[in-house]
Amino acid sequence: MAKFFRWLSGLFGNRPKPEKKMDTANTAPLTEDQLKAIVNNQNVQFELQQLVSAAGQSVGKQRELNEDSVLAITTTMAGNSGNLPFGLYIVADGMGGHQFGEVASNAAIRTVAGLVLKKFHPYLFQVKTDSIEESFQEIMSDAVNEAQRIIQREAPGSGTTLTAALVLGQQITIAHVGDSRANFIYPDGRIETVTRDHSLVQRLQELGHITPEEAENYPHRNVLYKALGQGDLLEPEIFSIAFPQPGTLMISSDGLWGVVAEQDIIHAVNEAPNLQRACQNLVSAANAAGGPDNISVVLAQLIG
Repeated sequence: MAKFFRWLSGLFGNRPKPEKKMDTANTAPLTEDQLKAIVNNQNVQFELQQLVSAAGQSVGKQRELNEDSVLAITTTMAGNSGNLPFGLYIVADGMGGHQFGEVASNAAIRTVAGLVLKKFHPYLFQVKTDSIEESFQEIMSDAVNEAQRIIQREAPGSGTTLTAALVLGQQITIAHVGDSRANFIYPDGRIETVTRDHSLVQRLQELGHITPEEAENYPHRNVLYKALGQGDLLEPEIFSIAFPQPGTLMISSDGLWGVVAEQDIIHAVNEAPNLQRACQNLVSAANAAGGPDNISVVLAQLIG
């Protein structure tokens, strides 16, 4: 029996532990040539598609109060089941000369963002959820109409523009009222305006009463015929469009696009090392041009 226990002890008690496998991988700094090759490679392919964004704002040089409001929300969820770039970008320009213009613009972005995020929260952040029943355009329409109601209740007599872009994957759904703008800026030097100004000067151009050249110096170019918070019935422009790839989505108030030439906007975006710097350059350019109005801009790119 004693021999049996000595044998058992030999099996379990004094048995040597297996050696732990060591990671033999070594780290080493990249050479200067390797770093340059990575930095200078313009054809890098990103396995993970994601949104990147930045925002910029200034009160300008001639206004004491900032009536613009900006919102930029960007997220990417990725895993074995795929990835989902999601973004919500809004610029609202409170109407100058109206009481509580800053209240109207702030109420607009908070209301629209709150309702859109409430709709998408279960879809984005719950493991099991039913699909969204409404179309993206219906969601944006409901949010804008709710903002109209809130502004008329909280700041009667005021008004604001609203240009909002909901990005899900490669699709952008835009809701637009007023004369803030959504533009696409392309690496080859093109700029495309994808919204239509709800302004008197734009309407006169569409009717053929004035030329684009005359519109630039038209005395009432800031007069709007449609704005959030104004009137009983609101018909925002709502549409869906593909995200430019490659390209940059820009949303801005007229304090930027109205004073900075298109070629200067293109150069500021395409030549900047990143979107944060591009926003700073755009705001600086508007202020250098006199800064007659509040300045707001959001830039977003879809990478991958």
